Amino acid sequence: MTITNHFIDIETEPGISIHNLNPYIKDLLEANPVNNGYVLVFARHTTTALFINEYEERLLDDIKVYLEKLAPPDAKYLHNDLHLRVVPPDEPINGHSHLMAITLNNSEYIPIVEGILALGTWQSVMLIELDGPRKRNLLIQICGE
Repeated sequence: MTITNHFIDIETEPGISIHNLNPYIKDLLEANPVNNGYVLVFARHTTTALFINEYEERLLDDIKVYLEKLAPPDAKYLHNDLHLRVVPPDEPINGHSHLMAITLNNSEYIPIVEGILALGTWQSVMLIELDGPRKRNLLIQICGE
């Protein structure tokens, strides 16, 4: 079995933004062919998450609204009491983003079958930024034979 590790950077937009990772993953799989195995996608940040669903504009808007209802940005969060914590000077007010992130995943496994991702017809692997804009770094690990 071979394992290759790839780090990719993604520049995100302000607030909540959703990014389709399928093109990145497919390009890496073409450059690092595996007949059978899996791809691990891992988000290396505490205010991002990963999920698999349909990449459809109106659904993406629904997801954003849902998450903002779950953890409203203007609610009171202890994490936002910056004067009570040791923080860097540019520390954002982002308690809501951390809470949104813990309701989602920070990694996804996608099987590779006969050299292609075994995703369903409408499935896309997505990064959701919960505290943008930021430069984010993801690990994509390809494992197989």
